[in-house]
Amino acid sequence: MTNSETGLPDSHGRFGPFGGQFVPETLMSAVEELEQAYLEIRDDREFLSELSELSRHYAGRPTALYFAENLTRELGGARIYLKREDLAHTGAHKINNSLGQGLLAKRMGKQRVIAETGAGQHGTATAMAASYLGLDCEIYMGRKDINRQRPNVFRMEINGAKVNPVERGSGTLKEAINATLRDWSKSVDTTHYVIGSVVGPHPFPKMVRDFQSIISQEAREQIQEEVGRLPDSVVACVGGGSNAMGAFYNFLQDDQVNLIAVEAGGKGIEAKLEGKVAHHSASLTIGKEGILHGARTKILQDEDGQIVESHSVSAGLDYAGVGPELAYLVDEGRVIPRTIGDKEAIEAFFLLSEMEGIIPALETSHAVGYLENHVKGDLGEVVIVNLSGRGDKDVETVMEESHRLGIKNRTMDRIGRGI
Repeated sequence: MTNSETGLPDSHGRFGPFGGQFVPETLMSAVEELEQAYLEIRDDREFLSELSELSRHYAGRPTALYFAENLTRELGGARIYLKREDLAHTGAHKINNSLGQGLLAKRMGKQRVIAETGAGQHGTATAMAASYLGLDCEIYMGRKDINRQRPNVFRMEINGAKVNPVERGSGTLKEAINATLRDWSKSVDTTHYVIGSVVGPHPFPKMVRDFQSIISQEAREQIQEEVGRLPDSVVACVGGGSNAMGAFYNFLQDDQVNLIAVEAGGKGIEAKLEGKVAHHSASLTIGKEGILHGARTKILQDEDGQIVESHSVSAGLDYAGVGPELAYLVDEGRVIPRTIGDKEAIEAFFLLSEMEGIIPALETSHAVGYLENHVKGDLGEVVIVNLSGRGDKDVETVMEESHRLGIKNRTMDRIGRGI
């Protein structure tokens, strides 16, 4: 499933000090069963052949590597290439992992899958994969995210999934994962948890990374066909980290390629906590070590070590933790963490839409926003941005937030139609 071998995680599911299996006894047998099943299918020709066929004929792989000529001209720096995961079936990279785990669930004899979702892209991908594969499906989604991602809720439901609102806490991704883990602990005999990012207890971070590594496997080949060499930089947004690890993995051994992980800076990473709420979701940048959702990683915490609520205009980046492998790679200096705020992300949403006729997801808009501000800096001459998803789902949010923040699309402003 991948061309790159880093030797990590180790046999205990560790990436240096990060990772591991910190789960209650009720889940330990399920995690061990999953670990064994995944080891078996990694080299199973029949499984890999079926996944490859589905990836091509159902998910629409390979996705294009697109030269953004207009954006390159507008920004005046590096040649910008977009890895078009927004063109995959369901409109985002999430289908790569949902198909793989769905097939694995069937191999394990499970009849039901459950999943968490933030922006709704993983929930949608899991619902569609479950529908195709004949599996019962339930999705857990925070109430706040349901309210700001209504189109994706409807997409999940029309594909046969039951969407369960999570009312606890901030009503975002962290609470959705908690609720899904509670369900799994009571239903392990019949149910597989299709976790959506490179988070959670081992083997989830490794497994999701491997299913998503097709992104960088394709991009590495495509950019060499296009320009005859590797890129100088690869840029991807980071919430939990599935699209970033997918985009980075097959470049990890190429030390000359900068790997830049763009987190949600929200209202500013320098702003003080308001009670138990941060103004951002920058776990890689300023998080501290702790245990969240079964793994040791970097987490947003207060002075007493209590996990705080995160913030981002993007539901998919609104998470107080991050995948353990990314935490390790940042500590090792191989991945560079950066942040982009809500305002800059919305401006980038408009910029890419206007320049290329491509409406990016608000998650991806953070990566584009970083590019807009640094393309003339140290990114080099050739840059790949992982366009992790399309932005149809975010139109309502952008309309509301752009009005609140006083941001206008330049084209609409010129013709006298402010949003």
